[in-house]
Amino acid sequence: MRKSAERRSPEGISERNKNSGAMAQSALPIPKVLVVADLWQSEPAADAVIQRAVAIAAEMTDGDTADAELAVMLTDDAGIRTLNSNWRGIDKPTNVLSFPALAPPMPLAGTDDIPRMLGDIAIAYETARREADDEQKPFDHHLSHLTVHGFLHLVGYDHETDDEAEAMESLEIEILAQLGIPDPYADRERMG
Repeated sequence: MRKSAERRSPEGISERNKNSGAMAQSALPIPKVLVVADLWQSEPAADAVIQRAVAIAAEMTDGDTADAELAVMLTDDAGIRTLNSNWRGIDKPTNVLSFPALAPPMPLAGTDDIPRMLGDIAIAYETARREADDEQKPFDHHLSHLTVHGFLHLVGYDHETDDEAEAMESLEIEILAQLGIPDPYADRERMG
C-alpha cells in the first residue's frame, strides 16, 4: 500500500512541487495549519515542519492525496483532552488525533473545483513537548513524527493489530529517514 522508498532529497521534492506549476505530475496535498493554543507561539517553525512532513509522507504513500486539503490543529492538552473524550470516550490528553474525512457516496453537482478533504489532525503542545524532552529528541523531529503518524491515519493506515502496527511503523521510519530524522522506535523493543 505504499510507493517504493527510493532515495529522494526532501528539499528536491519540495522545490519541484513548489516551482513546477502545471508541469507537476501530481500536486501535493494542502495542509492548513491552525494554531489554537498560545503555547505554540514558542515554536515558530511548526508550520514549516508540518508542511514538509506532509509533503514527504504524501510522496511516499499510494493514497490519492493530490490537491486534497487537510487541517492540522495545533492545540493544547485541554483541547485535545476534550476531543479525545468526545470522539473516543477517553478522558485524558494524548499527543495526536486524526479524523479522516468521510467521502460523499456520490460527487455533489457543481463541486468539481472544490478541493477534496482528507480530514483533520490535532496535536497537543504539552504532551508533544513532554515526550520530546523525555526521549531527548529535538521537538521538530517529534512534531514531524506526530504529523506523519496522523497523516498516515488519514490515508488509511492503522495500528489496531500487530501486523498493521508493524507496517505503519515501518513506513513512518522510512518517511522520517527521508526527512533526516532517526528511527523514533529504535530505543524500544520491536514487535515480534
